[in-house]
Amino acid sequence: MNNINYKKFSEINLNDSFFDSLRQDYDGFDEWFKRKKNQSALVQYDDSNRITGFLYLKIEKQIVSDTIPNITANTILKVGTFKIEAHGTKMGEQFIKKIMDCAVNNNVDVCYATIFPKQIALINLVEQFGFNLYGQKGTGNHKENVYLKQMKLITNNIYKDYPYINTNFVRKYLLSIYPKYHSIMFPDSILRTENPNTIKDVSYSNSINKIYVCTMSQVTDLNYGDIVVLYRTAEPGQYAKYTAVATSICVVESVKTQNEFASFDEFYKYSCKYNLFNRDDLEYWYNKGNCKAIKMTYNAAFKQRIVRNDLLVDIGLDASLYWGFFELTDKQFHEIAQIGLVDNILL
Repeated sequence: MNNINYKKFSEINLNDSFFDSLRQDYDGFDEWFKRKKNQSALVQYDDSNRITGFLYLKIEKQIVSDTIPNITANTILKVGTFKIEAHGTKMGEQFIKKIMDCAVNNNVDVCYATIFPKQIALINLVEQFGFNLYGQKGTGNHKENVYLKQMKLITNNIYKDYPYINTNFVRKYLLSIYPKYHSIMFPDSILRTENPNTIKDVSYSNSINKIYVCTMSQVTDLNYGDIVVLYRTAEPGQYAKYTAVATSICVVESVKTQNEFASFDEFYKYSCKYNLFNRDDLEYWYNKGNCKAIKMTYNAAFKQRIVRNDLLVDIGLDASLYWGFFELTDKQFHEIAQIGLVDNILL
């Protein structure tokens, strides 16, 4: 599978059967599509070069007057055309991530999407990530519901708040992850020295949710809403001082121990959707005991990775600590986010 990429409308095959349902739902769809020839949309293809996902985004200003009620805000992101064909992964989450990336990059106040009531799966997806029923657009058989997300609104629900990170009254930690897992599970945090072809269209790469399995007993200290700074350890044989790096921020949903599952099969069923461990490896660690599954959202990739040396010298982290997992002070966390060039509006 290919990743989601921007394509000009003129480069997209309008005759792909993917667009048949959109033609049925929208009068004049083909003409609209052709008028957009010099604009771009996000498209995802399968291995046969068939379209499996399409997303068109548009920035609007001040007022949207063709919805009831009107939408008013300084900067508005319209999710203009959004369709996904399910194929067994969490690609829907990756499209939501693209929407949120655009919203953050353009500092928008609200996002809205128009969705037909029959599109239950799409409605469930956007509602999970903070879009609420706001109004309607159109008339008769072409009437759509309008779903709106107020950006920068913190509700203390980590999914509805996504990608924003509530830093108040929660604890912050550093969590290490080996290089062979890091870039596949967290593709936006891939290092310049790594091969981007390692990223595939699988649920653990293309989802907002992540599950990381480890045996570190201390991670049971994590609670809902706590913040984790991911620390990619050095490659085997390399000196950690300048090759181990802090790369990104996640927010914790839960930590489950293997004892909470009646069998390995249940543990595997829970964790396999959002992690890359193969069944045999996971069973090996399960049989050794003390496995923990950390479920979290992937909220922010650092624009500037921070090497271990700078974490020690500039931030003042303690080299004598066990760097698999330890707690950060508020000051240390905010300095890491600042040096990592995390967008201020996310925090």
